[in-house]
Amino acid sequence: MRCGAPKCRSFAVLVPQRLGHGATGGNYLEEQGGCDEADYARSARATAEQITLALEFLRRQPFIRRDDAVIVGHSAGGWGTLALAGEDPKAIAAIIAVAPGRGGHADDVANKICAAQTLIAAADQFGQGARVPVTWLVAENDTYFSPDFSRKLAEAFRAGGGKADFAMLRALGSKGHWLVENESGVKLMATELDRALRRANIAGRKQQ
Repeated sequence: MRCGAPKCRSFAVLVPQRLGHGATGGNYLEEQGGCDEADYARSARATAEQITLALEFLRRQPFIRRDDAVIVGHSAGGWGTLALAGEDPKAIAAIIAVAPGRGGHADDVANKICAAQTLIAAADQFGQGARVPVTWLVAENDTYFSPDFSRKLAEAFRAGGGKADFAMLRALGSKGHWLVENESGVKLMATELDRALRRANIAGRKQQ
């Protein structure tokens, strides 16, 4: 798409794999612990640290500007992005959290969440001191973190002081949680992603 077209963004995109995921190798650093002693705040910070390392690598590239980054995370990755909400909004302009959370499908049971109140408390904690606006997306048929539960998480984040725009997307197939992994899901999110960029006032900006 030529720059100047209606949907041209002028963004460089990095899709990193965190340690212990896929073919990346290395030790898994984001362990949350068992259900009874789940430490969701710690696991989110570990995820956030790896996201930060990837972002810093990108910023060292000569063609990358150092401000106005947009962080997009899904599921555990989305949960980690919430721990970045306290960063300088000039450095990170917006966070897109797609079905963020940990502990979903506990015991392999749909809509069962391990230590749900602990997860909610951690969301409140991330909202404290949050400065980066968050767009919170979840599919209508997500069985890891249902819209009702996701709304509770977003409300806890707001109660802590964070700014979150919550949007429920229509059902996607039989596995709404995985909407980021196929073209139909990405198309489903496109409108909300566009709105998030416009709210952050970075839509259409060109690299300097």
